[in-house]
Amino acid sequence: MSTAGDADQMLLDALPDGVVIADGSGTVTVMNAAAADLLGRSDGIGKHLADVVALQDQDGNDWFANAAPYDGLNTRTSLSEQAWFLSDGTELLVTVRIIRPSASEAVRQVALSLRSAKARARLDRERSDLVATVAHELRSPLTGVKGFVATLLSKWDKLNDAQKQMMLETVNVDADRLTRLIAELLDVARIDTGRLSLYPRPMDFQTGIERVLESVRAGTGREISLDVDGELPQVQADPDKLAQVVHNLVDNAIRHGDGKVALTMAPVEEPFSGVVLHVDDEGGGISPDIRSRVFTKFWKHGTRGGSGLGMYIIHGLVRAHGGTVEIDDAPSGGARITILWPAANHV
Repeated sequence: MSTAGDADQMLLDALPDGVVIADGSGTVTVMNAAAADLLGRSDGIGKHLADVVALQDQDGNDWFANAAPYDGLNTRTSLSEQAWFLSDGTELLVTVRIIRPSASEAVRQVALSLRSAKARARLDRERSDLVATVAHELRSPLTGVKGFVATLLSKWDKLNDAQKQMMLETVNVDADRLTRLIAELLDVARIDTGRLSLYPRPMDFQTGIERVLESVRAGTGREISLDVDGELPQVQADPDKLAQVVHNLVDNAIRHGDGKVALTMAPVEEPFSGVVLHVDDEGGGISPDIRSRVFTKFWKHGTRGGSGLGMYIIHGLVRAHGGTVEIDDAPSGGARITILWPAANHV
């Protein structure tokens, strides 16, 4: 027959973080399975807290002596999370709660929460990768701007008007590239934090697409076609965000394909009332094995450049409107990106 203590221990053992509790004398009275696994010992009950939690910092200082949970100010009730190390170098994050009946009385219990630092290390690596990627993307256009501006300043009188104009046009293009990258980074931050501002309204989907294609065609010599199959309903969309989605889709298709970019649209009723948009390129396609990574930040495919943020932003903006994005094979053999966008009467 199980006892209340057994039930409590079962609950503690179900926790993902390690828990160690010692009484007023420093004797360990509670230790769950996660703590035993993290500390590498299952015989902690009845032993002194200093022996059970045998951790050190990078300078070799002992955790118990340094933390002094039974000493110090009577008003102290907790110790913030800190990194400590086992003898084999494994890093643990330790948080402490100090329990007293009152400020004038001695410590009654000391409770520790232990967890592995692997998740934090992984997050640190991801942040470092993010900083490195952003720095690389910003450095390229900045190098061009700096180089041409320095040349113009030092050799202004030696350059003819055609040379000056070429350099200023290049600086303008690089400045536009920097502006787009910064806008993309801001969009990523807003998507990540759920602070994306949308101003949706009923609008004509086809008209919105045609305006984007008109702008894209003016800047490329590639053929871009648009076919509409059926009468499209109005959609509920923020016009600027819809234009951003389509512009990124077509830009990706141009960058990663070698021939024509084909857009097709049609009304749909399943899985909801709206419009389906296919964007097909004639590139090498996207392997099913990596499709799950396409919508992650800084995903890049091939050697055609780009910030690696476009598909992440597309996914975030479409989902924010209640739509879906999928990847498949195009009839031409390239990649097909399919967008399902809700109709205005669906929302």
